[in-house]
Order: sequence, then C-alpha cells, then structure tokens
Amino acid sequence: MTKQIQDRLNRKLHFKNTPKRIISLVPSQTELLVDLGLEDNIVGITKFCVHPNHLKKTKSIVGGTKQIHIEKIKKLIPDIILCNKEENTKDIVEVCEKVCNVHVSDIFNIDDSIALINQYGVIFNKKEAALKIVNKIFKELNDFESFINEKSVLKVAYFIWKTPWIVAANNTFINYILGLNRFENFYKGEHRYPEITLDNATIVTNVDVVLLSSEPYPFKENHVKEVQVYYPKTNVVLVDGELFSWYGSRLIKAFKYFKNLRLNLEKMNQPY
Repeated sequence: MTKQIQDRLNRKLHFKNTPKRIISLVPSQTELLVDLGLEDNIVGITKFCVHPNHLKKTKSIVGGTKQIHIEKIKKLIPDIILCNKEENTKDIVEVCEKVCNVHVSDIFNIDDSIALINQYGVIFNKKEAALKIVNKIFKELNDFESFINEKSVLKVAYFIWKTPWIVAANNTFINYILGLNRFENFYKGEHRYPEITLDNATIVTNVDVVLLSSEPYPFKENHVKEVQVYYPKTNVVLVDGELFSWYGSRLIKAFKYFKNLRLNLEKMNQPY
C-alpha cells in the first residue's frame, strides 16, 4: 500500500516502502533522526551536522546547507532527502527532486516542531520513538512555562552575524523562542534577519539584554566588549544558538538552559 505524505510546502510525497537510505541537509533534523533510532539509515549529511559529533566520521558529507555536491548525493542512492525551507535553497530542493523524494520542513513554532517529529515518525515507521520525544519536550516546556510566567518581560536584541551586523527579527523561529522566554524582541518590527548599522552614532539605551549567538556566527568573549559600546546600559551575553534555533529533539535540552539563562541574568542585575 502506497503511503502519501504532505510536507509543509504542501508537496505530496508517495512511498511504496518505508525509506531506508536517508540524506539530511539540515543539522537539527539530522540529530532528530538519530534520536528516533535512525542513525544506521543515514547515508549522507552536511558539514554542519555536528550532533552527535561522531557522525561526520561515519557518514558521507554531501556539502553544506546552501551548497551541495549532487553527484555525491546520487552515488549514495537515497530513498529520501530531508530539507528545510530556511536552511536550504529552492534550487537545492529542485535538483534533489530529480534524485528521489524530497521532504521540506518549515518551522516557526513549537507546534510546527511537534508536527515534524510526528510526521517523521510516520514516514520512517518510528511513531513510538517520536511520541517519546514529543512527551519529553512537552514535559520540559510545561515546567519552564511555570517558571517563566512569573518573570518580567525583558527587551532584547539577538545577534546572529557580524560584518555586517545581522539580528533575528519577526517571522522567525528564534523570535518565537524569545517570546517563550518573555523576551520582547527589540527588532520585532523588522522582517526575518535584517542587517542593522552599529557605528559611532549608534547608541541604544532602551534594551535590557543583548544576546550574541554562538551560530551561525561564532560570537566570542571579545565581541561582548565590542557590542557593549553601542548598548552601554545593557547586559551583553553569549548564548547557545543551537538552543534558540534548533527545533528537533534538541528542544528537550533547551528549556533547562533557558531557565538557567534567566537566573543568570537576574544575578547580573542584583546590586552589590
């Protein structure tokens, strides 16, 4: 019996059998596959698929998220290629469609994340494993919501890139996660990932916290002082970008991290 699946771009995929040979072009989805018990079925990944870290030694690297080696992909004879609308380009999806079924996710919130996990459970015959992951996510989320609902709203800026300076704004998964943390995005009036100007004429005083993400740009301690110049009355802190932007099984770990982040911010604001 043929199984029909509709992805987030409303593309219909047809499977006569459960896909056995998987290529993932999205790091967070690669980690999710492993947590679903599908590591042995993964034949190709990107150079950015760093969790679990041993995968890059055992799986074929087929490029990055924006550029791929299609001939390498063809030689792996995949049954399915997993993409994401934000991570991968339309051209990548179209060229991969000539090889096999391509599933494209598009994630903006927790509901989208849960739907993707459950859909992978259906596609790969891992419904029970998917349910366990979903239940763990909801448990952690419920505990976090009980904690964060008592906290005040803080106005934040979330930087993802330097030279040029780029922030996460509205209509992004990061912006949604900021909202869960009761962080009001200072740049929520902008769309997606706008470039902003920081120069000698730029002094921002009405932001409570600046978050410098560890990815895609690897912000370090030296960048904290650099950014602090433009936000002189603001706490500037480094954060784990994976926990703000990865939407698969990594969400299980995210909410404890967010709780500790808020507690650390409170300590930073305590008077001596």
